Amino acid sequence: MTPIPPRDEPAFRSGGQGDGKVAAVLGWSLYILSIPSANVLVLVGLVVAYAGRGSATGLALEHLNAQIRLFWSVFWWTIACWIAIAVSALASVILIGIPFLLVFGLLWFLISIWFTVKSIFGLINLLGDRGP
Repeated sequence: MTPIPPRDEPAFRSGGQGDGKVAAVLGWSLYILSIPSANVLVLVGLVVAYAGRGSATGLALEHLNAQIRLFWSVFWWTIACWIAIAVSALASVILIGIPFLLVFGLLWFLISIWFTVKSIFGLINLLGDRGP
């Protein structure tokens, strides 16, 4: 009987310093591309952040958690702005809502800009091995 040659088996190891960095870079990049993609890529970035969080360690894990927190905070602020815009639009029928419509529209725009700028700084910090 001949001996069976050893199979290539996966090397199990604890998380290294770079584990999850690719997912974090991809997440920030997708967040940055949210405006040209009509926010479709933000959802893909959120899925990447949630999926990459399981195997990430150290700095990459901090960035993935920051991406998830950023998404949910901006999501709820955007919902609040859209509700305020809808109420202001209804009140515009009697002309009292027009200034509020402009203010809440501007606030929604500023939230979108803030999200993109925060994502750019997050990517720059990740590439520079700094925290989010």
